Amino acid sequence: QVRLVESGGRLVQAGDSLRLSCTTSERTFNRKGMGWFRQAPGKEREFVATIDYSGGKSFYADSVKGRFAISRDNALNTVYLEMPSLRPEDEGVYYCAFGRYSAYSSYSNDYSHWGRGTQVTVSS
Repeated sequence: QVRLVESGGRLVQAGDSLRLSCTTSERTFNRKGMGWFRQAPGKEREFVATIDYSGGKSFYADSVKGRFAISRDNALNTVYLEMPSLRPEDEGVYYCAFGRYSAYSSYSNDYSHWGRGTQVTVSS
């Protein structure tokens, strides 16, 4: 069973920055794409960012493109999400997802395992 543990979420003010981390002990981590999704209160879960197995390719939702940055350290089995200039609309529970394939993907069905999430709250 793949276990993913997210961390880094907290209450911040608009304009502040956060870095989320997601780590796993899964030994196939360096062969799988990873993703970040988020769910705001009363809304469906949405795609945020994804990265391929090597870290060489990434893709972002339009709402965060040019602001957020996804990266990974395969030596540490960890994927990160850098979130500068946070906005109130970025608020939500952020979930890390473990891919079924080596490529990146914005589709939730392409992920086999999910973390329990970390709360990001942005006050205006």
